[in-house]
Amino acid sequence: MLFYFCSMTTNYLHIIDIVGTAAFAISGTFSAMEKKLDPFGVIILAFVTAIGGGTLRDILIGNLPVGWLRNETATIVILAATLITLFFGSYIRRFSTTLFLSDAAGLGLFTIVGIEKGVQLHFSPGICVALGTITACFGGVLRDVLLNNVPLVFHKEVYASACILGGILYFVLQRTGLPADVITLICIVLIFIIRIVAVRYHLALPKFYLKNSTHKP
Repeated sequence: MLFYFCSMTTNYLHIIDIVGTAAFAISGTFSAMEKKLDPFGVIILAFVTAIGGGTLRDILIGNLPVGWLRNETATIVILAATLITLFFGSYIRRFSTTLFLSDAAGLGLFTIVGIEKGVQLHFSPGICVALGTITACFGGVLRDVLLNNVPLVFHKEVYASACILGGILYFVLQRTGLPADVITLICIVLIFIIRIVAVRYHLALPKFYLKNSTHKP
């Protein structure tokens, strides 16, 4: 029974991986279209958004060639999602809730993927959580930087914080003896729920500003 559950979980994770990648690519495509980039620019932004975090992670840990160069599935999914969005963008926007839920699920999965890469290399829990956060969030950061925007993750929404909390829970649950697939699923669900609740109730981290912050020599 446990073997069947783990196998079923693995299949779900693979589906979430594909759908999450597509959701990230669509997000990048819409951002590029809003800036009126040409089709080549749109495709580049879609790829950066979907695989930028994983690419940066692989470079940092020396996992070369980076993952998407060894697995053509991600490339096919991103390219297909981008082209469909280019031609049917107005129709796809009607499914904004579905896209958001897919993005939230992908956020959780990519966080755990990054964490497990660090665990395989015997990094400390803190470094592993950082790798998970980079994997999940930094595609969006790179997208916003290329579009000359302040990254949303730095000033507006609970995004990276959800990844960090999910990562912490991952290592707490490691001490309970639960199967690895169960731990993975629980952490993905936590990140998913945090992201949804934060958007639903407009939650954000507190901001600290300097009043009248005029530089005086």
